[in-house]
Amino acid sequence: MIRACRRRTALRRRVARTLLAGGLLLTLFTAGCGVRPSDVITGRAAVTGPSAGAGLYLISHGELALVLRATKPGPGPSSPTETLALLAAGPTPSERSAGLSSEVPPGVAPAQVTPSVDEPGITVTMSGAVLPLSTVAANQIICTVVFAVSGQGSAPVTIVGSDGTRPPWPCPLE
Repeated sequence: MIRACRRRTALRRRVARTLLAGGLLLTLFTAGCGVRPSDVITGRAAVTGPSAGAGLYLISHGELALVLRATKPGPGPSSPTETLALLAAGPTPSERSAGLSSEVPPGVAPAQVTPSVDEPGITVTMSGAVLPLSTVAANQIICTVVFAVSGQGSAPVTIVGSDGTRPPWPCPLE
């Protein structure tokens, strides 16, 4: 009986030592990651005003994503018509390799963009059919035009094509 008690006591000590050693190792592994706290790192203010180039809305992982593309040297942004032609041409090879795509068919350009006079909104007259466009393709056109015309805001865009007119719709991201 004394031997059994001594064995249990020795076993308990070994288990306690093993648990203590494991706890110390765990503490060392988690504390030694080398990440130190820092203060808030602030950046500079966002760039405002017109840019040289075009902002296109392409598709990234099933969502609309703004892509800024340099188009021409010199000051000032591209015109909305030029921007829509770039959108209809689709992503560049480097944009494709980055996982970007487009549902806008190439046959819808060229286009004419006209701001509405009597009420807020923009009318885009496309050269191709617009009624069979997917919702994503229509949203790509709408958001690209809104960004090209104002750089912000949610003016409703009416898309007119050779087969009819899509009702006014704002960019869902603005």
